[in-house]
Amino acid sequence: MATIRAFSHKEITPQNTHLSSFKVLIESAFYGNNVTWIHDLATAYHLAKESSGAILTDMPVTHTKELGLPEDAKVIVFNDGKVVGRTAAARRIIGHPGIDRKLYEGILRDALFQGTRKKFYGGEVVVGLDEAFMVKAHLLLPEYYETNFYSYLLNFQMLTKSWQERYQRSKEYPETDIFLYADPDWSHPDFPYGLSLFDPEHNVAAVLGLNYFGELKKATLTLAWATAHRNGFVACHGGMKQYQLPNRTFTMAAFGLSGSGKSTITLAEHDGKYDIKVLHDDAFVINQTNGASTALEPSYFDKTQDYPLTNPNVRYFITCQNVGVTLDEEGKKVLVTQDIRNGNGRTVKSRYVTPNRVDHLDSPIDAVFWIMKDDTLPPVVKIDDPILAAVFGLTLATKRTTAEHIVETTDIDKLVIEPYANPFRVYPLGEDFAHFMHLFKENQTACYILNTGFYKGKKVTPEVTLTSIEKIVEGEAEFKNFGGITEMSFLPVTGFKVDFQDASYVSHLRERMQGRLDFILAQETENDGYNKLPKEVAKAMENVISTLNEFPS
Repeated sequence: MATIRAFSHKEITPQNTHLSSFKVLIESAFYGNNVTWIHDLATAYHLAKESSGAILTDMPVTHTKELGLPEDAKVIVFNDGKVVGRTAAARRIIGHPGIDRKLYEGILRDALFQGTRKKFYGGEVVVGLDEAFMVKAHLLLPEYYETNFYSYLLNFQMLTKSWQERYQRSKEYPETDIFLYADPDWSHPDFPYGLSLFDPEHNVAAVLGLNYFGELKKATLTLAWATAHRNGFVACHGGMKQYQLPNRTFTMAAFGLSGSGKSTITLAEHDGKYDIKVLHDDAFVINQTNGASTALEPSYFDKTQDYPLTNPNVRYFITCQNVGVTLDEEGKKVLVTQDIRNGNGRTVKSRYVTPNRVDHLDSPIDAVFWIMKDDTLPPVVKIDDPILAAVFGLTLATKRTTAEHIVETTDIDKLVIEPYANPFRVYPLGEDFAHFMHLFKENQTACYILNTGFYKGKKVTPEVTLTSIEKIVEGEAEFKNFGGITEMSFLPVTGFKVDFQDASYVSHLRERMQGRLDFILAQETENDGYNKLPKEVAKAMENVISTLNEFPS
């Protein structure tokens, strides 16, 4: 069995490091007589389609037999209110600087007490789809949110008989199961945007006052990634695919926030040029010892903005969130996608949207692609130094998207740094740096930066990006030196001239690199130095800036 579910009587003591106040508080709620356990997807489907506010469309779900759904299952829609994205401001991590443990213990006790007046549904899933890494997760969600409960069981792998048998054979880890308690109806005057409370060391979390489905998905992944990280895996918020070439394979991972092009790159079929295996487009882990990768989820939680009803991928939608519904010419209820209703319309798509889908790859990863939206970088940049490769991932520059509910006064178009494209990290940033540097140094993984935004005001199209990746995969990419920075080179692309004689461009590029350095240095003092980084991190970026300083301003 992969994770610890139960303890002997002699282990149930204050000395047991697997127990904490938060662990005991949250897990206890799962045994209340107000909890109804749901053990199959068919039951969850019936609950969801009858749920108040749910819309049962006339669009059939495909692969119902394989999914364990009724043969006549239809796509279900449920829409939220004002908030249609994740709320980062709601997250609180026990053990982080400035987090008052006693305060949050009291808040959680009150929230759980309030919840005893309501009926809850309980469900179990597996996170991690290979015996090399599996963690069992338990969800508690109140009635009237049956659609989110159903989507959760679809998004992860429900514990069917065959998966229970696989789980029993999976590698054991000295970790407890994940327990996630959620109550979207909770409110508190001190938390107007809700509260996502995590005790990652003990694999428990409470999502309170937040009804967006993505909160449940990412809360579970947050704990699963942390578990993997503690046990010798690189935690990856990205997509991975493998190209099957005549005499070799090429395995690549693309790291980027929602809306960066991560899914487009991962799921691209390249007009059938290659046989491709897709691991996942959002969540996986890499074993540091042997380089093998494991997907964490079977399904895809994707934006619907690029899916008109005529897109064949719509056939694989199972549930939708925050999209419209209208009648077609036959009087049938169908989806209104492409963010006409609001931004960040979403769907849970089944794994069958990618017939070339795999859950595990034994082959070590060949290349990492950091997806950025930095307009000083040409479409493709290659990084040859392992330290600098890890540093650019650490200072991944991008823009916020509609996937996030921004509660602060924030310019959504402003460039921000999101280390390794993972805003769900619950351990020190320096540990991620060490893991990725190990990947580049010990595993000799190649590193590239993909700018999927604008370069000097000109949009880098998906065609440019995918064509460039094809050249790299086929070994035909010829890179040129990037302004004398010995560890960096760029791929010449028609229409995207790189000119280091342009003083204005060099000045802008220097400013962007200085911004990265400022971010690195700020970690020395921010959050009491919780994310303090090794000296070599700042030194690597200082060397880049030093070279740029040699050009005339």
